Amino acid sequence: MIRTTRREWLLGTAGACAAMMPIRAAPRQSRTRLILLGTGGGPTPKKAVSAPATLIIVNDTPYVVDCGDGVARQWVLADVPLLKLRHIFITHQHSDHNADYGNLILLAWATGLVTRVDTWGPPPLVKMTKLFFEMNAYDIQTRMNDEGRKPLQPLVHPHEFTRGGFIMRDENLKVTSTLVDHPLVSPAFAYRFDAADRSIVISGDTARSDNLVALARGADVLVHEAMWLPAIDQILARNPNASSLKKHLLDSHTAVEDCGKVAAAAEVKTLVLSHLVPGGDASITDQMWMDAAGEHFHGRIVVGKDLMEIP
Repeated sequence: MIRTTRREWLLGTAGACAAMMPIRAAPRQSRTRLILLGTGGGPTPKKAVSAPATLIIVNDTPYVVDCGDGVARQWVLADVPLLKLRHIFITHQHSDHNADYGNLILLAWATGLVTRVDTWGPPPLVKMTKLFFEMNAYDIQTRMNDEGRKPLQPLVHPHEFTRGGFIMRDENLKVTSTLVDHPLVSPAFAYRFDAADRSIVISGDTARSDNLVALARGADVLVHEAMWLPAIDQILARNPNASSLKKHLLDSHTAVEDCGKVAAAAEVKTLVLSHLVPGGDASITDQMWMDAAGEHFHGRIVVGKDLMEIP
């Protein structure tokens, strides 16, 4: 005869009751990371800073905004596996934001990517994607033959849009956009990423924008492009197209003081200055950037650096 102690009986009864109770899934732990891959503005390669790209990671899934020159290498330097690439968002079709759009996909595939990639942005995103695959057809086919790789083109799904609003939602976050002012490149967008624990807004390239203020309202972090106006004439002195370039810079970008005004109006918690123009200029100190933005915004201000993670 098997004897059961009172303690064993109580434990067994508790276990039986637990077995009859509905199983509740443990709450999913979400941690949203924000990594600045490249923080320099403009299309020309620079020694001190990389071209614009920003990485948001939610539950180990990466979402990259813009693909400036060298984005794949910056991604690897950030210790994020390239084969985890899932979503690419392009703010506008300017070369410092899209030069390595196709290369990022191709190099992720060469690293071992075998899963779907969705890309999002303004026209001509679909045509760009198609032409990139045509341009690289020889390399892609050769690697498929030599290395037994899965075909790349069926993995990639570009999505074009021309108006702001809802973009997409998945198990990690919701993405919305708004039109911003960046003549002559139109449409140009800012994006907002709302995860369970954090909301992040990326301005893209824009003059001071009321649409951006509305999109960023109450966000935890606003990553805003920033321009140091006193240095503009110095930049232009070396450029043969000085007058037209100056008009573009003033019409299409935001002075750092106005970044502070936008952040204050939107009541964000943290303002991150990125896409710095001029980028990598040691004569403009972090304190100078912060003081200028801080004239109007009294929250946390961060001067972006390549590979910086914003807590």
